[in-house]
Amino acid sequence: MSRFLNLLRSWLVMVSVIALGNTIHSFHDHSFLSEKLYTGKPELVNGLQARTFGIWTLLSSVVRCACVLDIQNRTLYHVTLWTFVLALGHFLSEAFIYKTAELTIGVIAPLFVAGFSIVGMLIGFQCLMEPEEVTGVKQKKKT
Repeated sequence: MSRFLNLLRSWLVMVSVIALGNTIHSFHDHSFLSEKLYTGKPELVNGLQARTFGIWTLLSSVVRCACVLDIQNRTLYHVTLWTFVLALGHFLSEAFIYKTAELTIGVIAPLFVAGFSIVGMLIGFQCLMEPEEVTGVKQKKKT
């Protein structure tokens, strides 16, 4: 496995652990979301919305951890990549369309993480390609 994929796996573990922490915060105290993320319209944040956000974040964390364990699984790799695309889309839409999230560190950080992760996973996808897919030539196995 390439060094880049090992680095990507470490990144995914770190992002998953942070997401797990955000999940716990969402279930424990929903003011976490109104104080850190949805500062544009904090009155819209309630317990139900916080728990839904928590489940979504937990699911993303589980998918990313599964990818760490089986990073060669292309389907799982694509699903993991989509967790970041959806997160990026969510935070961008909340900031620029719905105006519920102001561009504070609480929103800029997940935008950065999602964007950086998308770029990293697109680069990592090249490392997953078989040599014949890159060169167009099948390589003989050594016996």
